[in-house]
Amino acid sequence: MSAGFCFEADDVGYLSSAAGNADLAEVSGFALTDVTRVADTAALRSRFGDRTPALVETTLLRRRAAAKLAELPATSQWLFSDEALQQASAAAVARHRANRISTAAPDAVVHDVTCSIGTELAALTELTDRVLGGDLDPVRLAMARHNLGGIALVRADALTPVTRDAVVLADPGRRGGGRRRFDPADYQPALDRLLEVYAGRDLVVKAAPGIDFDKIWMLGFQGEIEITSWRDSVREACLWSPGLAAPGVRRRATILDRGEQLTDVDPDDCDVRPAGRWIIDPDGAVVRAGLVRQYATRHGLWQLDPDIAYLSGDRLPDGIRGFEVLEELSYSEKRLRQALVAHDCGALEILVRGVRDVQADPDGLRRRLRLRGRLRLSVVITRIGSGTAARPIAFVCQPSR
Repeated sequence: MSAGFCFEADDVGYLSSAAGNADLAEVSGFALTDVTRVADTAALRSRFGDRTPALVETTLLRRRAAAKLAELPATSQWLFSDEALQQASAAAVARHRANRISTAAPDAVVHDVTCSIGTELAALTELTDRVLGGDLDPVRLAMARHNLGGIALVRADALTPVTRDAVVLADPGRRGGGRRRFDPADYQPALDRLLEVYAGRDLVVKAAPGIDFDKIWMLGFQGEIEITSWRDSVREACLWSPGLAAPGVRRRATILDRGEQLTDVDPDDCDVRPAGRWIIDPDGAVVRAGLVRQYATRHGLWQLDPDIAYLSGDRLPDGIRGFEVLEELSYSEKRLRQALVAHDCGALEILVRGVRDVQADPDGLRRRLRLRGRLRLSVVITRIGSGTAARPIAFVCQPSR
């Protein structure tokens, strides 16, 4: 049974029925692991016949969804497609967005014009009942009806507005044929068309975290781009139109695990100087949003190089993982191996920025070092300086955790 089973409206009708629920409860008792799946599927097919693929796929998708969506109510009984689950925001991220919308426009109707299976609407309805969902895909819309109960849903093209004064929320498709779409022009619907159709409206658009900021500005977007991380991973970018953004803010980093936010209007007057006791690798949302200097200033840190995201300080900020410098050396594999052997290193975490050959293959470097010691250490490899003055540096470190 492969992921990506193509659900049809009949499958959704069956899975939503009392008979489908009972059959799903029975299927959930099977392990369906890589080892047992062939035998489990054969046993289930003898019991459920042609319904087996839909039942197995739904069971597997519910298990995958548990870590991502369990904080939202009743998602253990939701219906999903593989692609829709992949694109759905984690519950914590969806709740953060819902809270921002509710705070910025507390009395507004919120219209999710690409509601898919309903994740964003589920988060919104924890704060307001003034919501409307729409999608062009009849199967995903049927799944959303099952997942959300009585919320108003309409089948509609996101590029054909059916509301006037509502806040518009859009999550354009960024996957197709099993591949990600990285160019905003290839989104479904395309980002430039969304911005054009809803010009002058309060608009929130979810986008890929690697989106090219310059391309967004070139489209004439005048609002804020927010980069959000959760569980030490950059999850997504989100575009906020001017009416929903803070005055003057164009870039924001949100670190949900720490409840921390930084923007491009925050102070950024940090120093650039040699490494102190600690090296800090800022959260990916901070780096992606280009707010490293703001982060350093807030936490009393400084940059090692004005163009590299690694920071340093003599004190490790509360709750932040850091790397205590044991030794600094001009980088070469030979010198690094000698230093690591001297420090009795056997397991090595490699962090690298600005040194292309290492950045391209850190696992290869780890294998070539052939370490046999007892300690688990980290090495931070980076570039200091630019042009002919650039030099690679390695810091052998003890991680704080």
